[in-house]
Amino acid sequence: MINKLEVDSVILDFGTRRVLQNVYLKSETEKITGLLGRNGTGKSCLMNIIYGELTPNDKSIRLNGKSYLNNDRNPEDIRFLPQFNICPESNKVNRIFNDFDIDFNDFIVLFPDFKNFYNVKLNRLSKGERRIIEIYTILVSKTKFCMLDEPFSQIMPVHINTIKQLLLREKLHKGIVITDHLYRHITDISDDLYVIDKGETYLTKSGEDLVKYNYINSI
Repeated sequence: MINKLEVDSVILDFGTRRVLQNVYLKSETEKITGLLGRNGTGKSCLMNIIYGELTPNDKSIRLNGKSYLNNDRNPEDIRFLPQFNICPESNKVNRIFNDFDIDFNDFIVLFPDFKNFYNVKLNRLSKGERRIIEIYTILVSKTKFCMLDEPFSQIMPVHINTIKQLLLREKLHKGIVITDHLYRHITDISDDLYVIDKGETYLTKSGEDLVKYNYINSI
C-alpha cells in the first residue's frame, strides 16, 4: 500500500519573527524526501511540528487524505529521530532492539563491527555508535513514515554509505523525510528534494535551484 503524508498551511512565529509560511511538503511510500535549508530556516521546526513536538500558529497535516491530529499520534504512523539521542544511555543495546521489536542479526549483517555490543550499555559506546543504533531502530521499525534530523552527524564515512543503502532498502516499505547539512548525501538518495528559503518550501528540479534558493553559492 502506498501511504501519503502531506503538510501545508504551516505558519510559525517566534515573537515578531516569522520562521515558516506557505510551507508544503509531501512524503510517500517508496520515496525519500530530502529537506535542505541554511541554519535557522526552520527545517527542524517543521519536523517537530509534523511530529507534534512544536505547536505552530497554523498547520494542516494529512495522512492518506485525512486530517492527522498530533494527539492521535501513533508510532505505527510516524517515527522521528531528532538531532539528540532518544534512547536512555543506561539501557543495554539488547533492550533497544527488544523494545522496537527488530532483529539484531540483520543489524550486524550491515554493521558487523557491532556484533559484540548486544549486552553493552549505550553509555559505553561512542556518540557515533549510539547514533547508528538509533538510526537503524527508527528506520527499520514498523511504521508508515520516518523523519530523520541530521542523521549523518558524527558518523564515519564508511558507515554513512551503509546507512544510505539502508535508507534505499527501507523506502520500499515506508516514506522517509531526511535533512542533513552533509547535503550531497541527501541529494544522492532523495527522490524529491525541498529547500526552505525565507520561510517557504520549494520543490527543486536541479542543482541550480539550490543556488537560486540560497542554499549553496555555486554548483
